[in-house]
Amino acid sequence: MYAKVNGIKLYFDVEGAGYVPDGLVMRQKPVCFILHGGPGGDHTAFKPTLSPLAEHMQLVYIDHRGSGLSERGPQSTYTIENNVEDIEALRQYLGLEKIVICGQSYGGMVAQAYASKYKENLQALLLVVTSPSHRFVEKAIDIVNEKGTEEQQQMVKILFEGSFESEEQHQKFYQVMAPLYSYSYDENNVTQIEARKQASSRAKRSYQALNEGFGGFLRDFDVIDQLPNIDVPTLVIAGRHDWITPVEASIFIHEKLPDSELVIFENSSHHVTKDEYDLFLSTVVDFVNRRIIGSALSV
Repeated sequence: MYAKVNGIKLYFDVEGAGYVPDGLVMRQKPVCFILHGGPGGDHTAFKPTLSPLAEHMQLVYIDHRGSGLSERGPQSTYTIENNVEDIEALRQYLGLEKIVICGQSYGGMVAQAYASKYKENLQALLLVVTSPSHRFVEKAIDIVNEKGTEEQQQMVKILFEGSFESEEQHQKFYQVMAPLYSYSYDENNVTQIEARKQASSRAKRSYQALNEGFGGFLRDFDVIDQLPNIDVPTLVIAGRHDWITPVEASIFIHEKLPDSELVIFENSSHHVTKDEYDLFLSTVVDFVNRRIIGSALSV
């Protein structure tokens, strides 16, 4: 489905019913906007991974402008500010009041930026392996220099310079970096190999959006000063071995937010849903039931 917002066609998809039978009444479930990483990723990585969450929330998967199935438009418009305004416009387009936002990696940065401007429209935040600022890039580079191969170090240089030249080079980046993205990576695991191939084939990534981010606006991204004002229930999830959004970034977010819970996945890197999937689901469901659904029912 598409919504025409802010001059572009924004792709979104909905999973799960909005109202469900609950005794003598129909109860409205929370609506959760799912924001992908990148920049330049897409929503397909969440399917069917997040599908079990549709029992508890109505899920709205979104492809940011210039990414996935959303309209490309001028590359100069691929900014975090426009991503924020697109989300707000989609909320209004769908006639929603307060929403939950689940943002992973770059999606978590967009979620924090949205919350800093539109916190009154939020029920809760789910911030998964993300960062509040460009200041944590140096830590990411240190991790790769310490643990990565020479080829991985070269690929990370291309990433942070925003200098990808083709989709083939973009795909190679994820192939080379796979061992760092997933703590459970096993190059001899046939099931893993096939799953990665299938996920890569399904994805519709944009290296142009990735370049625009890391080569431009993400170099100044910083919401640290706004965090103490984001007083909505927030679940912060981190991977202990995450190389690109180091665990220190999530700890920092948790310390600055006035109403947050931090869960560090000890056997995960950036791909927590691959490394510790069952724990991820149970952690999110527990938070949703306690802090979102439970809170609404008690009013």
